[in-house]
Amino acid sequence: QVQLVESGGGLVQAGGSLRLSCAASGRTFSSYAMGWFRQAPGKEREFVAGVNWSGGNAYYFDSVKGRFTISRDNAKNTVYLQMNSLKPEDTAVYYCAAALTGATMILETQYDYWGQGTQVTVSS
Repeated sequence: QVQLVESGGGLVQAGGSLRLSCAASGRTFSSYAMGWFRQAPGKEREFVAGVNWSGGNAYYFDSVKGRFTISRDNAKNTVYLQMNSLKPEDTAVYYCAAALTGATMILETQYDYWGQGTQVTVSS
């Protein structure tokens, strides 16, 4: 069993930055692929960014490329999402997810464990 706990959400003005963190339990964190998803009110949950087990391969949703960076620290069992140049349309609940396979995944169905989510609100 893997438990994921997100933190770092909040209210920020457009153009600002936030860094989300996701702390994972379990001794095999370094073997999981990790991802970030988000769900805005009235919309389906969507992929934001994913990283493979080593951190050497990352993939991003087109709308966040160049603004968001996913990274991981396997020694701390933590994955991060650095969000810069935030826009009001980035407002959503952000979820951290873990995939038991180590390769980068982009589909919800490919992830095995999910956190509770953290709210990000970007004001205009």
